[in-house]
Amino acid sequence: MKKILATLLATLALVTGAQAAGGGFPLDKFPQERVTNLAALQNGAKLFVNYCLNCHSAAFMRYNRLKDIGLTEEQIKANLLFATEKVGETMVVSLSPKDAKEWFGATPPDLTLVARSRASHSGTGPDYLYTYLRTFYRDDTRPTGWNNLVFPNVGMPHVMWELQGQRAANFVEKADPHDAAKKIHEFERFEQLTPGKMSPQEFDSNMADLVAYLTWMAEPNAQNRVRIGVGVMIFLFGFFFIAWRLNAAFWKDVK
Repeated sequence: MKKILATLLATLALVTGAQAAGGGFPLDKFPQERVTNLAALQNGAKLFVNYCLNCHSAAFMRYNRLKDIGLTEEQIKANLLFATEKVGETMVVSLSPKDAKEWFGATPPDLTLVARSRASHSGTGPDYLYTYLRTFYRDDTRPTGWNNLVFPNVGMPHVMWELQGQRAANFVEKADPHDAAKKIHEFERFEQLTPGKMSPQEFDSNMADLVAYLTWMAEPNAQNRVRIGVGVMIFLFGFFFIAWRLNAAFWKDVK
């Protein structure tokens, strides 16, 4: 018994330590209702193709699956089919991994499942992406000229800076709560350097649409799965009630 308790306490200590060590910039809550909004998903698909698909691929998603979010094959061909000529092809890019590693320091990851892979104790994958896309700032010490609060020293430049505008991040120096002899730089606020084509509210809304599309792309059948699950639970509860009443009827005369 003592060994079991010791093992449990050690495991709890490791989990708590890992959570404390993994704590970073707080994540904003992603508006989850966007995932079921077809207009938001269609706008997110447009943003993905125009801004993300230049470097990142989505090798497990085919263009014709976009018909599931209300787009016709003609709309896909006319507005979204830039990297290939066939609607049945996957969303891959022509950028070679060698060139990508040379330019950015690392090969841009495939984004098909990114909304699921970025989940952590700090928040869901969509929470991470929603905050990440909105916290780029100018940093002349970085090779790309950009940095990010959620992903410090990120190799990716801010590809949507024209929409958001250029911003600087202001930090304040504070004592480290774990070591009084050390100083830490804590984020205070953003300073707008140049205006963007969108207002802050419009940019946040568009980033929510983009994350909604990434979330849908990671599991296109999620809504069907939930719907089927609800139906199964209703059936099981109904069957349980019928079985319970039948059991009472069969055994009521047995003494």
